Amino acid sequence: MRGSARAGGPRGVVLLALAMVAWGCARRMPPSGGPPDVTAPKLIASVPDSGAARVGRRDPIGLTFSEPMEPRSTSDAVSIVPYVPIKQRRWSGRTLTVVLAESLKANQTYALTVGGGARDHHGNPMSSGATVPFSTADSFPPGVIAGHLQGRGVSVIGAYLWCYAGARTPDSTARDFDALGLADDYGDFRVLGLYVPGTYRLWAFIDLNRNRSFEPATDLLVPVDTTFVLTPAAPTATGLEITLTNPRAPGRVGGAVLDSLAGSARSRIVAVSDVDEHNVVDVACNNDRAFKFELSPGKWRLRGYRDVNGNGRWEQVTEPASDAYPIEVNATQEITGVRLVVVGLAPKP
Repeated sequence: MRGSARAGGPRGVVLLALAMVAWGCARRMPPSGGPPDVTAPKLIASVPDSGAARVGRRDPIGLTFSEPMEPRSTSDAVSIVPYVPIKQRRWSGRTLTVVLAESLKANQTYALTVGGGARDHHGNPMSSGATVPFSTADSFPPGVIAGHLQGRGVSVIGAYLWCYAGARTPDSTARDFDALGLADDYGDFRVLGLYVPGTYRLWAFIDLNRNRSFEPATDLLVPVDTTFVLTPAAPTATGLEITLTNPRAPGRVGGAVLDSLAGSARSRIVAVSDVDEHNVVDVACNNDRAFKFELSPGKWRLRGYRDVNGNGRWEQVTEPASDAYPIEVNATQEITGVRLVVVGLAPKP
């Protein structure tokens, strides 16, 4: 059910389902003459300042980092929303100057963003990135939506919070949101510069390939099912708690195989997907025939069996097994207490 959130209200919990793909890794090389550099770079200064008002529509825009940056990845990670094309990016030491292709709009709030794909010259990423909100209006709008993200089966560091006024929904290719927040290394976020009075919704976006655009095959974009109503008397909505659950994250299944006649033969578990018979997981139990292993979300049939020939797979003709045990696994779920009783030779699953 969709509700509204106001300042001073109770903390809400919003459950989301997100899909995730594997993160890439970058090789970090040590600087010449010293130990490896593993410190993430930071944005330490900007022009304009965060929260600045009366910014000139053609004023220079600059970003200064804590250490020398790799020019290409960092330049590519910088953008401005609402979208304004960037004509040129110029480096001078640790400072990047951004030249816009067109002037900013009057009475408009913007956010200059540096995505997590920005890297220093030793390959260390910025991790959560950074945002610099500012306005060309006479005053910076007072509206704020803030809270904390918690991930289940997904990292929320650097997650974007796209904010839309009214009932608008995203055009995921246009970067047409009205404001932007970014989760820091602790999962905390703030969306600043919202006009009051106003009604807003958030969408959580995790840019897994770090190219700053939504691609359904790899990235994540899910609505927060809450409407935030900001008024002059209550211009902020804070304390929001959002749990992001990755629906592709595996669950865990635990239990034991009961086989009084196993002798020295090891007990194993074979799991066959109900959707794809070729999707088979076969794992060994420990010495007391207990087991705990991961399965991707979906419906499965489990069997415990006696690995008589020790080849690590179930030989249906010669190796006794339990009856099929149907089970449905949800993302990040912990299933315990499964008991599989070996009764004899079993039919093909």
